[in-house]
Amino acid sequence: MIKLSRINRKNEQEEIKRSESYYSATQLQLIWWKFRRHKMAIAGSIILGLFLIIMLFCEFLSPATPDTRNSGMLYAPPSKIYFFTPDGKFTRPYIFEMKKSLNMETLEVTFSENREVMLPIKFFIHGDAYKLWNTFPSDRHLFGVDDGTLFLIGADSMGRDMLTRVFYGTRVSLSIGLFGVFISFVIGLMMGGISGFFGGVVDDIIQRLIELIKSIPTIPLWMSLAAILPKEWSAITVYFAITIILGFVQWTTLARRVRSKLISMREEDFIAAAKIAGSSDLRIILRHMLPAFFSYIIVDLTISFPNMILGETTLSFIGLGLRAPIISWGVMLQQAQNILTIDQHPWLLIPAVPVIVSCLAFSLVGDGMRDAADPYSN
Repeated sequence: MIKLSRINRKNEQEEIKRSESYYSATQLQLIWWKFRRHKMAIAGSIILGLFLIIMLFCEFLSPATPDTRNSGMLYAPPSKIYFFTPDGKFTRPYIFEMKKSLNMETLEVTFSENREVMLPIKFFIHGDAYKLWNTFPSDRHLFGVDDGTLFLIGADSMGRDMLTRVFYGTRVSLSIGLFGVFISFVIGLMMGGISGFFGGVVDDIIQRLIELIKSIPTIPLWMSLAAILPKEWSAITVYFAITIILGFVQWTTLARRVRSKLISMREEDFIAAAKIAGSSDLRIILRHMLPAFFSYIIVDLTISFPNMILGETTLSFIGLGLRAPIISWGVMLQQAQNILTIDQHPWLLIPAVPVIVSCLAFSLVGDGMRDAADPYSN
């Protein structure tokens, strides 16, 4: 009985500590405590963390460089990985050498495994030279084979490793989403803040502009803006132009939400007190009003990422966005437009997988943050 009472007393003390920490916690702490109970959002965060690692270290994680070509391996199928020798013994992962042959009756190029040559997959192997972040020279790769080629998800029409190009495309596609969201974030906060705080004629003009942009179908609007880009522009210039275009188109939703929040808050007592204290309009907006619903802004930014990624992929897929030599998921999917190519080389559709997975992960994280930021949710 004495031991049981001690346990009950200890549980009560822990409950008191939890309640005290709850009532003294900051808004960000409360959001984090709610967010980590959302299992799907945590799963989405882990997936996005993996994409971030690939984005930062794609040179090291790739088994080759994106421009390494093998003229004898055009449209080579994915390599099969084996863990057991032909006689049934467990061994380190390996692949068989791939050999190319021509069917003289159908003139079709086929690939088969040369069972006499085993190529073990090694880690931290020396391979093609590269510059990490275009600064640090190295030739160390996470995995690869010494003599031969390793195509885990196949090769493209020029004999380049698809996995390597998907990794490099992750950096471009996600960075466009990141910078595009940043541009739309700045414009949305500015336009929504001006519209909601001042109202009147300024509010009417900004709202009519938003309605005009939202009334135009998204894809035709992107196509018209991307089509005016000069053809003589370099690939890097087009990259930044597409980023700016996506940012200037996607700011309307955030501006509407910021406006509605500011309209509901501008008559609050703490805003009147700030005005009486002599605070400027800009200070009231930035220091008093925006932080009051900053959690909702974060949620809106998270949900905006899929739109940016899909926008870049769509423009590049139809030939109006990024173009070679820049590597992105949309540019890679251009090769999959031919039905005959898809039928014979279905691995060219693999770049669509990271597009779907990343958009789904962002949506899961956005749902979790929206629930965590809701003060009325349990």
